[in-house]
Amino acid sequence: MNTVAEGPATTEAARGTGDTWRPVAAALLRMRRLLLVGWLAPPTLALALLLALLVGGPWALLAAVPAGAALWGWGALARNWRSWGYQERDDDLLIRRGVLWRQLTVVPYGRMQLVEVTSGPLERRFGLATLQLHTAAAATDATIPGLPPTEAERLRDRLTELGEARSAGL
Repeated sequence: MNTVAEGPATTEAARGTGDTWRPVAAALLRMRRLLLVGWLAPPTLALALLLALLVGGPWALLAAVPAGAALWGWGALARNWRSWGYQERDDDLLIRRGVLWRQLTVVPYGRMQLVEVTSGPLERRFGLATLQLHTAAAATDATIPGLPPTEAERLRDRLTELGEARSAGL
């Protein structure tokens, strides 16, 4: 499996067949935004209330700092969600991600040792699953979060089948 910093030349060369990238589910964005609000709203409200009661009204404006961070995070999560995608090709699976530091991971089917589908309680609530690919090199495992469970299972079965077929010749 190769991880390559993506630039214009690498992106076009890696796409090869001209197939389209498959995005991750929109429910992943909703779940991450819920987590953002769940983690930042209570401290923001508590800080505003404490500052207003203990120090005075104008100091409560300091609560705008975590509120601003939440607004920035809202947009950053959308950009990150849009950056995720995967593409199945004849001999390998491509996974792209990243906004500032873009990564393109190429996983040859013959190098896969284990394909795992996991789904935690929050993921299950949003109808999501994560596909994790394990290869011979432990540091180069790849993950695709935010897949619908049926798509994750289909992809797991297909990748397992292709992996067995490709490694049979080794």
